[in-house]
This record gives sequence, C-alpha cells and structure tokens, in this order.
Amino acid sequence: MPQTNAPALRLDNRTARSLWLRTQGLVRAPGPAPEVMEIIRQLGFVQLDTIQTVSRAHHHILWSRNQSYREPMLDRLLRARQVFEHFTHDASVLPMEFLPMWRRQFRRKQEQLDRAGWFKGLPDADARAAIKARIASEGALSTKAFDSKSANPGQMWARPPHKLALDYMWYCGELATCHRKNFTKHYDLAERVFPADLRATRLDESRQIDWLCGAALDRLGFATSGEIQRFWDAVGRVEVLGWVDGQDGLRAVEIETAQGDWLPALAPADIEDRVAALPSPGSRARILNPFDPVIRDRARLQRLFGFDYRNEMFTPAAKRHWGYYVYPILEGLRFTGRIEIKADRRAARLDVLKFWPEPGIRWTAAREERLEAELRRLARLVGAEDIRRAS
Repeated sequence: MPQTNAPALRLDNRTARSLWLRTQGLVRAPGPAPEVMEIIRQLGFVQLDTIQTVSRAHHHILWSRNQSYREPMLDRLLRARQVFEHFTHDASVLPMEFLPMWRRQFRRKQEQLDRAGWFKGLPDADARAAIKARIASEGALSTKAFDSKSANPGQMWARPPHKLALDYMWYCGELATCHRKNFTKHYDLAERVFPADLRATRLDESRQIDWLCGAALDRLGFATSGEIQRFWDAVGRVEVLGWVDGQDGLRAVEIETAQGDWLPALAPADIEDRVAALPSPGSRARILNPFDPVIRDRARLQRLFGFDYRNEMFTPAAKRHWGYYVYPILEGLRFTGRIEIKADRRAARLDVLKFWPEPGIRWTAAREERLEAELRRLARLVGAEDIRRAS
C-alpha cells in the first residue's frame, strides 16, 4: 500500500505543471541537450504517425527535446537495433532493452485481436506461414511485395489480406519492423531483429507488471491508477490496482488542478527530492506536436493546464473549430496559443496558415518574438529557408 503514515504531499498547480513537463523533457536544467536514445528512454516510447504537415509526429516529438535532431536519425536507431516498434496506445518506438518487459504485450495484443475479431478476412495459419516462409527466404519485405486485394477497398482502414497477416504477426511478435523506407514498414522475422540475449530473457508475469507500472509512474511524476494504466496500455485496470496495493514505497499526493480543485494521486517515493530539484521553466515558446506525450492525454492536459485541445484531422472540414492540423504553443508553464502551419518542402518554405492566442493571453511583442524564434527553429528541421504568413 502507499505510505499512510505521512500526510499527502500537496503539489500546487504551478509545481505540478513544472514536474510533469520536467519528466517529459520540456523543462530542462542548463546543459547540453540529451541524445536521441536518452530522450526515448526518458519518455518511455515515442508515438509514430503518418501525417506530415511539417514533420511527422515522431520526428517532431524528438526535435522538441533536442533541436539538433534530424529526421534520418530515428531510422538509423531502428536499423542498429537500438529501438523496436510495437503498440502502446498506438504504434510507437521503444528502447530495445525494454523487450523482456514487453513480452506479455505481444500475447495481450494477439488475445485482443482474436477476441475482438478486428482482423476480419485474416488469412489462416497456413497462409500466414507461407508469408513468413517468403520473408525467411527473401529477407525483409514490405506490403508492396504482395498483391492480394482488399475485399472492401472503399472502406476507411480497409486492408488487403496480406497486410492483415503481416500486421497480425507483427502485433503477436512473430514479425518485427527492421527498417522503414519513406515511412513504409519492412517486416522481418522477429528472431532476426530482436537480439538473442533479450529474446532469451524471461521475466514472470508479476515482474513485467511491476516494471510496467513503476516505469509509467516514474515517467508521469504523479498519477492516478488510471493514468498509470493508460501510459503504456500494456496492463489492465485490475493489474494496476493490484500493483498499487502491493507497493510500500509510493507516496500519496494531492494535485491542484488549473480549476483550483485538489485531486488525490500517487507519486514515487522520491517525489520531494524531485520537486526540490526542479529547474526554472524559462519562457521559451515551444510549438508542440498534437501527438506529443504532454498533449495526448486530453483529460490530464485539461486538469493541469486548463487547455482544451482536440485533433480535428478526421473531423469534416465544415465542422472543425480550429483546423486540420493545429499545433499547441507552450510558453514556459502555460499554453498561450495555437497555430496551423504547413511545410512546402519543394519550395523550402514554412507557411503559417492561422494563429490563435488563447483567451486571456495578451499577445505582446515579446511573445511574438519568441514565437518567431521557434518558427525559425522548426523551419531548420525541414530545410525551410523562408517563413510565409497567410494574409
């Protein structure tokens, strides 16, 4: 059980914001920017996404924590077997050393897919074995190496049988992503991607759950049991509650929300040391990706920052409140605006389509200067030489 002999530690809203951004690498002490692998380890995973209005989400997330990051770096880590791809709450990259603690997730995803019947039209075991035999013989293959057709080509997310088979075996851990080319995934046999020593490491179920829950709380800084469960989405609600009940070192805390309420949560035992070591958040403006880990849990975002955000890329244009792909602007510990931008890589230009300051924010010349500096930094990521604002 969490410590009950000490009163709950109260974290005011400013401290809670600072601690959350610190654990997510957006408030840093002075010094060199962290290496890419250090960032991935600190975050736990980086979500992958196909949409590229400026730079794809995974690249943008890493760049937000190190402005020297460039897009080829992540695939080099994948080819070097320092990271692997699998499914947290969505497709993500994780440090390769996490593999022994991730083994149960391969099984869980297979059970979920089998139970839910999501993969209708999935080729049978013999057909899947034939696909694996091709990969074993020919080497890594992408979906383009196969030619089966979808039974429902007009439906959103419709996939041909070979793609269903490849993805199913990828979820189950039989296949693994060995590299990507123009973001197209190439599948190889898991034993040719995952290092032998990590494949041979076996942790029992309780140790995997213990690591997953503890690592989630460590990266959240403070959390409810639900937030711990949603972090990796690799443990169930009952498993998290059982883990919490079995822990002696957790600290009970109360978190002040942006609305002034106080909510109970859990924190690691060293929470007071973490708070004491918090650096100044500074005032730099950061244009964050909509899939950034600080943004993706909308309920936590609203509670801590009072910032109401939603993705509208799948909302019909006429029903959008903001726009297709709108980026939050973080300034220090506060979200001060939203911006819709798009890169024209052929023209080496970054287009600012729309901008909205948040209600109650006075958009001063100093704020405009900080935003312009961030736009110039972001332009360098995609090789843009010019920034153009819509009239």
